Amino acid sequence: MTASYRHNQIISSEHEEQQISLLLNGLSAMALLFLTGIGLKAWFADHHTHAIVLWLFNIPVLANMLWYFRTGNRLAQKAGLLITVALLFAYLIASGGEGNTGPLWFYVFPPLLFFLTSLKGGTAILLFCYLLAIIVFQFPNLPGVAAEYSTDFKIRFFATLTFESIFCFVLEAGRLQARNKLLKLAESHEKAARTDELTGLANRRDMHNRLAAEFSRYQRSGHHFSVVLIDLDLFKRVNDDFGHDAGDAALRHFASLVRKVIRQTDIAARWGGEEFLILLPDTTLLQALTLAERLRAEVAATEFRHQEQILPVTISAGVCSISKAGSVNELLKLADINLYSAKEDGRNRIAPRVRSQDSQPAAESPA
Repeated sequence: MTASYRHNQIISSEHEEQQISLLLNGLSAMALLFLTGIGLKAWFADHHTHAIVLWLFNIPVLANMLWYFRTGNRLAQKAGLLITVALLFAYLIASGGEGNTGPLWFYVFPPLLFFLTSLKGGTAILLFCYLLAIIVFQFPNLPGVAAEYSTDFKIRFFATLTFESIFCFVLEAGRLQARNKLLKLAESHEKAARTDELTGLANRRDMHNRLAAEFSRYQRSGHHFSVVLIDLDLFKRVNDDFGHDAGDAALRHFASLVRKVIRQTDIAARWGGEEFLILLPDTTLLQALTLAERLRAEVAATEFRHQEQILPVTISAGVCSISKAGSVNELLKLADINLYSAKEDGRNRIAPRVRSQDSQPAAESPA
């Protein structure tokens, strides 16, 4: 799982949590209206105790809403509403409500339960509620139980509730599966938009964004960074003499060498054609020159092969630090000037030049 995919998941989850909170606020407001209205109906039907109990359930619902508006705690909002609804349904099953229709309100519970919890958690809570309903139905003489239900009602109630619960489980599982597929699809499109298809490195567009972000960080906190602009020497000859497939193979092989040499914090991109750019955060000019020389020596010592043919691949590179430039454009321009200088001096070298293990000339004074 990539960092970008995790980031997309976090954003999606945050947006979903916001939507759930809005929905719960709406449901809570509706619950207040229903409890008040049904309580009034029960009162005028001379079921005074039932009406008072329903009105009392307004208190935890309202308290849960106020607590959320005060703290913004979404977990407490979910838990508070679920507990209140569970207690209300337990009361309705035990008392029978009006005309023993109280258990019918339980049909509201499964979709709400699976939406607010996980599939496993919702199933566990639902099974517990099933057990509670069975106890109430089978033992009507228990303390607090005032309703008796016919066998026909019990069979119909459990059959329809089971069907609804399974249906809600399947719908929620499908919703979650579709959500994850959409996230992965978004991730693949995002990766394609910022990745070079041939080498798997970042593309020019992504590197521009990275450079802008790194320059902003430099302006805020003074963290220096450097870039290495690389060109594969006489690459046109490789394509002309060995074919474009050989050229593509050489580019992929070089990209793998770059990944091997750079640090985890560094970012490599295919800048265009046979040009590559490496961004080195928190890196001075001397450190960047050292890394660039190590990469040059690695390429020079590596046999690039394609279909049993050895390809003549070396690199030249221009290095520059942000301390030498006032903007990203100027930084890239100076790196390009240094790259041109390396090619003018004979290729297979770094500019400004550094001493290498194969007795390259000593470093010139960086300009």
